[in-house]
Amino acid sequence: MIKNTNEEKEAKINWTNAWSKKYPVLARDQKQVNIEEYASKVREMLIKLQKEYDVNTLDSMLVLKDILYHEWKDKKE
Repeated sequence: MIKNTNEEKEAKINWTNAWSKKYPVLARDQKQVNIEEYASKVREMLIKLQKEYDVNTLDSMLVLKDILYHEWKDKKE
């Protein structure tokens, strides 16, 4: 499935809306969570990772996404 998509198609998808069908909290979080507070911290981590490891924006996002997933997975068990 990943191989059959491209950036143009992905840009048209509202991922929050798509995922909120399975996880309703994603539809509610926009009103209940101080998104900007968390977004600014994530942004700082992205920039720091880019500078420290000389990676591009996409790669820094993928690395942080993977770290977040592993943290969640390790803690839920």
